[in-house]
Amino acid sequence: MANKDIPVYIIAGFLESGKTRLIKELLEDPGFSEGEKTMIVVCEEGEEDYPEELLKRSNAILTMVENPEDLTYEFLAVQNKREKPERVIVEYNGTWPINNILSMQMPANWSIAQIITPINAETFDLYINNMRQMMNDHIVCADLIIFNRCNRDTTPVAKYWRNMKMTNRAAMLIFEDENGEMIEVDSKEILPYDLNAPVIDIKDDDFGVFYVDAMENPDRYEGKEVSFTGMVYREPGFPKGSFVPGRMAMTCCVNDMQFMGYFCRSKVADKLMPRTWVKVTAKVHREKVREYGGEGPVLYATKIATGKKPENEVVYLY
Repeated sequence: MANKDIPVYIIAGFLESGKTRLIKELLEDPGFSEGEKTMIVVCEEGEEDYPEELLKRSNAILTMVENPEDLTYEFLAVQNKREKPERVIVEYNGTWPINNILSMQMPANWSIAQIITPINAETFDLYINNMRQMMNDHIVCADLIIFNRCNRDTTPVAKYWRNMKMTNRAAMLIFEDENGEMIEVDSKEILPYDLNAPVIDIKDDDFGVFYVDAMENPDRYEGKEVSFTGMVYREPGFPKGSFVPGRMAMTCCVNDMQFMGYFCRSKVADKLMPRTWVKVTAKVHREKVREYGGEGPVLYATKIATGKKPENEVVYLY
């Protein structure tokens, strides 16, 4: 009989981001825990601890790892053989490279089930401004991002939502206030432009938001007319009468630079000079495009004019 798969939940994030609190809530959640023996691999000590009565009640045990070089396949294999867990939760150290655990060999039958990154909204700006690369790594890999300790009056939830979606559009996002109550977020309402306008005017600083939202929610833009400034991109093999108006985007460093934009059909496309700036007004339709590897937004230009290079040529995905 084959051994049962052992799910591994990685709780990423920085010190005081709420990792321990989240794990304790998971252990108490009947929808998550049904008495399975859970091994919690703790990679850093925070302000909160795990009460003995909670561990006993939830059939959980702790194993500590003090140094990143100690978190190895050999160590986990020994713990697996000794404790025989049915589930593993790793409270990861925010200062250790997240790729270390994502790329390491796991014991037999262990498989990463979910990566959750809790973020303390009170300290997020401080971390993103001073430790951007490490913070970004924890965001990019996450399946679920939880902003906790949000102030309903002062936390820029709309800004954080937009920037998280630009950095990791596949992740599920949850915002909680200081009491742990969920803050409802309607992505339509927090877009920085009016979806119901006759022509949706995309400002230079909002191009990244438009790109991500149109890719994620193409039906919102079906038949809509948009207007924005973009750089002309064409390469050999492009279909005749098409080009891509877009922007260079950077997640956290120069090495992450990439061009993002949507295919645009236009009678004048073949006459446009690469890397020049144009003001594009176009109708949006969802179509299957070979270069997309499936369906996606396609622009049908109604007007193309000379555009003014944006003050900031690069779109920062945070």
